[in-house]
Amino acid sequence: MEDPRAIIAREPMHYRQVIAIGVATALNALDGFDVLSISFASPGIAKDWGIDRAALGLVLSMELFGMGIGALMLGALADRIGRRPTILGCLIIMAAGMELASIATDVTALSTFRLFTGLGIGGMLAATNAIVAECANARRRNLAVAVMTGGYPMGAIIGGALASWLLGATGRWQSVFEFGAVATLSFVPLVLWLVPETIAFLLHKRSDGALARINHTMVRQGRQPLSALPPPDEVRKGWSIAQLFAPGLASVTVMLTLAYFGHMMTFYFLVKWIPKIVVDLGFAPSLAGGVLVWANVGGATGAITMSLLTQRFGVRWLVVGSMVCGSIAVIAFGQGFTTLGGLSLIAAVAGFFTNGATAGLYAVIAQSFPASLRAGGTGLVIGIGRAGAASGPIVAGLLFANGWSLSPVALLLGCGTLVGGLVLSRVRYRETSIA
Repeated sequence: MEDPRAIIAREPMHYRQVIAIGVATALNALDGFDVLSISFASPGIAKDWGIDRAALGLVLSMELFGMGIGALMLGALADRIGRRPTILGCLIIMAAGMELASIATDVTALSTFRLFTGLGIGGMLAATNAIVAECANARRRNLAVAVMTGGYPMGAIIGGALASWLLGATGRWQSVFEFGAVATLSFVPLVLWLVPETIAFLLHKRSDGALARINHTMVRQGRQPLSALPPPDEVRKGWSIAQLFAPGLASVTVMLTLAYFGHMMTFYFLVKWIPKIVVDLGFAPSLAGGVLVWANVGGATGAITMSLLTQRFGVRWLVVGSMVCGSIAVIAFGQGFTTLGGLSLIAAVAGFFTNGATAGLYAVIAQSFPASLRAGGTGLVIGIGRAGAASGPIVAGLLFANGWSLSPVALLLGCGTLVGGLVLSRVRYRETSIA
């Protein structure tokens, strides 16, 4: 009997697979807004509470710490209980965290609520990456993962436009979080309706009722049901973090983590500090949010471009090139641009290369681990790498508070993605099947 994973890998994609990938892309767009909501709100928070740049840098990073913890814990959970239930749980956590942030009255409370929100976002990233990789066929897998990653800047673009409008209409930074809570909760019925558990996960776990659930999905995708489950994989161990450091995987796990760490340090310095930097140059908060929107317009374009290029070229070297160019653009962002047009342009260029690199990097990560370790492996790389994401805004805030100007801060923080690209260029992995 042929393995259904091989059928999915070989055959053209059914529209239900495309829909599931589309929902995962929309979930990543939701992540994009939820992560950057604090950036849009930060000028109002700093003004209302009178906090300095060092404290603001910590607040801007709290959900990134949570994302690291969530990716490690909930990413592993997705390999135990399933991708779908993990996503549903993460949505509840994210919605609750956003609503709590809207009623915070001091830095400590807001930081705690953003940390909690980050738990859900981190778990969501690991689970959606696994779902997309396992729903797509072999030909379109890199494309699907890159498109899913492109949802992140799209969420920031649409959500940023709405956030700018809300800030202008209400004058309350809390309205950004209130909108985010409602938008997050609205995805629960969509996931229940349109996103089944993946066949790869069901075959790996082989729990009671697995055959019926697999056949339900196969029939809905226009395929013949199975009469019985195919033979189990030769090795079916319980998930353990030690498996990610076994011979053949250890160097890949370590180097992907280092590459992701350095890249995220640069990426989140850029997207977290843009609004405050622009406000400090004398522009209104709503206009500052517009510059961040342009950075994400560039990011969405970069993700789409990366998606298309992966169909013709090796994804790893595309990512390395994007990381090098992204480093140059981030450094250039800090070198004397003082007009709104100039800031928007260089922010868009930086977003194009840094998010294009992120899109390709997720594709590299997804194809580097087998199904039994995919969400956990992705969670480990994202989880530890998020320490880099969190350190970017914090280090920048400390440097600003100690009198550093934008130019040397951008130069220092821009080197993170350059180092990540150099590390990635040394990774030697064998692309796995999606099983």
